[in-house]
Amino acid sequence: MVNENPFNSILKTLEKPDGGEFGKYYSLPALNDPRIDKLPYSIRILLESAIRNCDEFQVKSKDVEKIIDWKNTSPKQVEIPFKPARVLLQDFTGVPAVVDLACMRDAMNGLGGDSNKINPLVPVDLVIDHSVQVDVARSENAVQANMELEFQRNKERFAFLKWGSNAFHNMLVVPPGSGIVHQVNLEYLGRVVFNTKGMLYPDSVVGTDSHTTMIDGLGVAGWGVGGIEAEAAMLGQHFLMRAAHEHGPAWFVGFKLSGKLRDGVTATDLVLTVTQMLRKHGVVGKFVEFYGEGMGELSLADRATIANMSPEYGATMGFFPVDHVTLHYLKLTGRSDETVSMIESYLRANKMFVDYGEPQIDRVYSSYLELNLEDVEPCVSGPKRPHDRVPLKEMKADWHSCLDNRVGFKGFAIPKQSQSKVAEFNFHGTPAQLRHGDVVIAAITSCTNTSNPSVMLGAALVAKKACELGLEVKPWVKTSLAPGSGVVTKYLENSGLQKYLNQLGFHIVGYGCTTCIGNSGDIDEAVASAITENDLVAAAVLSGNRNFEGRVHPLTRANYLASPPLVVAYALAGTVDIDFETEPIGEGKDGKKIFFRDIWPSNEEVAKVVQSNVLPDMFKATYEAITKGNPMWNHLSVPSGTLYSWDSTSTYIHEPPYFKSMTMSPPGPHGVKNAYCLLNFGDSITTDHISPAGSIHKDSPAARYLVERGVDRRDFNSYGSRRGNDEVMARGTFANIRIVNKLLGGEVGPKTIHIPSGEKLSVFDVAMRYKSEGHDTIILAGAEYGSGSSRDWAAKGPMLLGVKAVIAKSFERIHRSNLVGMGIIPLCFKPGEDAETLGLTGHERYSIELPSSVSEIRPGQDVTVVTDNGKSFTCTLRFDTEVELAYFDHGGILQYVIRNLIHTKH
Repeated sequence: MVNENPFNSILKTLEKPDGGEFGKYYSLPALNDPRIDKLPYSIRILLESAIRNCDEFQVKSKDVEKIIDWKNTSPKQVEIPFKPARVLLQDFTGVPAVVDLACMRDAMNGLGGDSNKINPLVPVDLVIDHSVQVDVARSENAVQANMELEFQRNKERFAFLKWGSNAFHNMLVVPPGSGIVHQVNLEYLGRVVFNTKGMLYPDSVVGTDSHTTMIDGLGVAGWGVGGIEAEAAMLGQHFLMRAAHEHGPAWFVGFKLSGKLRDGVTATDLVLTVTQMLRKHGVVGKFVEFYGEGMGELSLADRATIANMSPEYGATMGFFPVDHVTLHYLKLTGRSDETVSMIESYLRANKMFVDYGEPQIDRVYSSYLELNLEDVEPCVSGPKRPHDRVPLKEMKADWHSCLDNRVGFKGFAIPKQSQSKVAEFNFHGTPAQLRHGDVVIAAITSCTNTSNPSVMLGAALVAKKACELGLEVKPWVKTSLAPGSGVVTKYLENSGLQKYLNQLGFHIVGYGCTTCIGNSGDIDEAVASAITENDLVAAAVLSGNRNFEGRVHPLTRANYLASPPLVVAYALAGTVDIDFETEPIGEGKDGKKIFFRDIWPSNEEVAKVVQSNVLPDMFKATYEAITKGNPMWNHLSVPSGTLYSWDSTSTYIHEPPYFKSMTMSPPGPHGVKNAYCLLNFGDSITTDHISPAGSIHKDSPAARYLVERGVDRRDFNSYGSRRGNDEVMARGTFANIRIVNKLLGGEVGPKTIHIPSGEKLSVFDVAMRYKSEGHDTIILAGAEYGSGSSRDWAAKGPMLLGVKAVIAKSFERIHRSNLVGMGIIPLCFKPGEDAETLGLTGHERYSIELPSSVSEIRPGQDVTVVTDNGKSFTCTLRFDTEVELAYFDHGGILQYVIRNLIHTKH
């Protein structure tokens, strides 16, 4: 039953400046509530959504009041419903989402329902960008060669996605070779304001990639969710957001910017500084909103760079409200004058536009931060975490302390006598040397930076100066350039600077994420042998956003995030063990020593090149061509039909078992009885540890599965590319070679102990043995369990392994909700307690009693965990909302959605 919207009285008409009308909209000023003027801009988007979708069932009038009164609401841990305007997918996370949708159609069919009800109800855009690998680098032919290999490896997946784009309504698939999802979203897909059948409303988006937040730089509310939540959003489910967080009730953080960046300082230096400040402040799960006179000094691309790294500082969003800079960018990127006029008129009318020419009403935030842009200095972050910022001038000293320090986020524990070791090797007939800290990968990559013309053209200017002075990059450094869209290529070519990047080996290798997500391809065998045989700490320098250990490449133990121009500088230096202020980068013509300052462009030089080479026609031409596909994509033949014909021999697309024994009535809640501990972890176990995205190790259970099915080792591809196959992904769960499981007593690697027998086996083999013996399993963990990229397989995998509960000190936001979505119980130790303080070794058996009726369970209630050796301790049950309890009752979110859709009448 759909009730009439109680707010229809504030439905107004938006007039066009020259007569006629744009459409109707729900007017916030018409509420005549003075509190709205003080609301952060990001919360006004939530408010409008609640008003527009108010039906007194899923969204109630009292929810609208909760949002307006958020300052008093947030300490009370209330829930706010939110329905995003659209959903954004990339292919790694998009394939399992489309697999699940196809599988849900089958389940709907099996239960006697209408399978066509399983269809996206909001626009879904899927950009294929995660599959291209840097197989070929330093070659004019790299783009074509890498794309051919990408299609060879991923033909089944691509054909499946092409089937999905035809079988499901409301789904646009952007073909491979087009760009990185977040840059395409910024330059093309972002609507800023929707006009759907004459109804105007703000654009908002949830995406299955944690860096969806990049769109916040355009004034569009967007953030990353797990694939499981995205599927629910596609099918019309609301999100329930908590107006507070376990880290305290402060929900909205105001970040004031003043001043302007000094000469030679880049947007990347700024974002790494902001990331460190916000990590320190503690903004996990919060909305950060930027304001202040410094905003006028930041281009939209700079804002998008800061918004992009929200996951690295832990925020749900890093939001920049729409202002004149935004409108200028929309015109630059080829949006029509009519569209931009509609956007400005609507946002001004609904008090969502910031005009710095008018007096500002102070908005109320729950906490405040301030940064003078003049205080930002050149820096990098690493060697293992994005928020471990190192000022450039301290880099050499910091590197030496990392070599000395015990193994940890800032340590490699290399004995003093081994630190100056030199590994001699032969590189294709040339005598070569490697030392600790030598750069073997230098990649200009990632959505964070390749969408920003100032740092991309800055890198090209560094290359030009270096070439003119006679500097070269050593041939064993794997250099690459992977732009986020075809526009980058156009302005690099137009400026005449691409040739200098090519001269240094930074040829374009493809349009996708590449090195940033671990698709760095192989390092030359001679280099790889020199690293492994001499146990060297080799370095990668990349313009990415993540540098967790084992992510970029298995053989680069030190990974530094840096601006594109710094990537070029470090490639030229060949090492991170350098003080750029006092030591030369290399020798130029005539043996002259060349320093960092000799090749670094001024901000004015960069701005001049950007101004004359980044042009609206480039965006128009790029995106007019994007939907036409490319010859390889257009030649893919795909089956027709709305139900998918599963191929039992496919090792890429496999029908998952989630709905095999599904009935019309929910199974109800489950406790845990006498469970064994499958794994015992410390702090900061990331989704990279839980669900690897890189290469499939030759001795792993996943490799064994593929070999048994006749797949040659060179065709293994990556875990990410096989996310559509639950058999591979279950075997890949906890298969990261760098994982540290306390049950192994100090040994590093993807194994665990089968407690009853004491045998040490792969995690998958132990889990399957427990399953066959009829035993439940649980996981013990420390703080920030599940941090890193949002990955639904980090929850689906443990569920398929038979894990019933995870007991941790704290959870990353998306990962906790994904565990709930897969029916796994998340529990938090009480503050000050953890496995160690409680004396738990992981060799105990664990029981968790829960009521058999979901109505008797409360979100966030206390639960007692009892072990077989007489210990018992209290945990917080981290089902945070009533809806999450409903998911648990149904056995998971997808089962809940199917049962609900069967009962709805379309």
